[in-house]
Amino acid sequence: MSRKPNRPLRPPLKKKSDAIEILDRDPRESRDSPRGARDEDAQPSRKDAHLNADPRGPRSPRPPRAGAAPAPRRPRIEGDPARHPEAHRSALGQPEAGERPARGRGPGGAQGGGRNAPTTLSEPERLQKVLAQAGIASRREIEEWVVAGRISVNGLPASLGQKIGPGDRVKVNGKLIPLRFTQRSPRVLIYHKPEGEIVSRDDPEGRPTVFERLPILRKGRWLAVGRLDFNTSGLLLFTNDGDLANKLMHPRYELEREYAVRILGELTEEQVKSLTEGIQLEDGAAKFNLLRDEGGEGANHWYRVTISEGRNREVRRMFEAVGLTVSRLMRVRYGSVELPARLKRGMWMEMPEAEACALAGLPPPQQSRQQDQRDKRPVKLHRTQPR
Repeated sequence: MSRKPNRPLRPPLKKKSDAIEILDRDPRESRDSPRGARDEDAQPSRKDAHLNADPRGPRSPRPPRAGAAPAPRRPRIEGDPARHPEAHRSALGQPEAGERPARGRGPGGAQGGGRNAPTTLSEPERLQKVLAQAGIASRREIEEWVVAGRISVNGLPASLGQKIGPGDRVKVNGKLIPLRFTQRSPRVLIYHKPEGEIVSRDDPEGRPTVFERLPILRKGRWLAVGRLDFNTSGLLLFTNDGDLANKLMHPRYELEREYAVRILGELTEEQVKSLTEGIQLEDGAAKFNLLRDEGGEGANHWYRVTISEGRNREVRRMFEAVGLTVSRLMRVRYGSVELPARLKRGMWMEMPEAEACALAGLPPPQQSRQQDQRDKRPVKLHRTQPR
């Protein structure tokens, strides 16, 4: 007699009717599905069902590149565009084709200052000003080039006072000049010129020039602010901004130059009066704004004088006009810039950016804490050999 297995009895399985199967579905699934859709077209109610919600069906993943790590998969959230992973890009805006994103912007879109974060000029500027700011030459030299026909704008000869914009093509001697309509913080060098150097780039006699000791600029060139004679020493300024150079040298600004003068002999009261009230020279009248006795020993006597113009050898010629010879001449101040006592002959230093902006009449640059700490450090002095 066979023994029956000890198994519980289960009722036979019955196939659900269509009506009972519809009632067992998730009500949210029935609301999302279109009316009249067949059962086999309904989306499954799984947690990752939204991944296959594309009407074209689930896409096959692309094969990974050789040696590349698999990238994390970002879910696509349908319905609410604010919950899309890339929603912040459309809210902030994307740069157009060919447009580079701005650098140096702080909170609220404020643009920081500095030489590497220029401020864009909104209106066209005069040709002389744009080329001078680019360090091509000074304004006076550019005006001479325009008159000589050496500068063209959009294939036509340039004219004095002509304004140019970002879309204009400017050529100097047939060479296209890349111009950026931006206003950068100017660079200013303070140089202690020794005797025996000429303030010129080319000298027929082959004498050493002051430009041989200066650092090399990648763009533009150094412009000398005024001149000093071959036998005159002292403060000499250089800048890469032609507009600033024109402002410091133009006679209408009347910036004072202060000199320490050593003469053979001593001035009388009549000579002092004629030098301070005005004396006639070959190229017009001239006078000292201030003449102060600084003492001396033996035949040499020192004086401190100030003058508001910088004609050729003007200080020497004024003393020669009263019958005295200048044995040594040294410039110690130009406008608001004084010759530092620790800057020895043949050495140069770069003016801090904030002071250079103040000298040019520009707003001070917005700097970070690290840059502020760097500016508080003493300025580095450089001693270079002629190249």
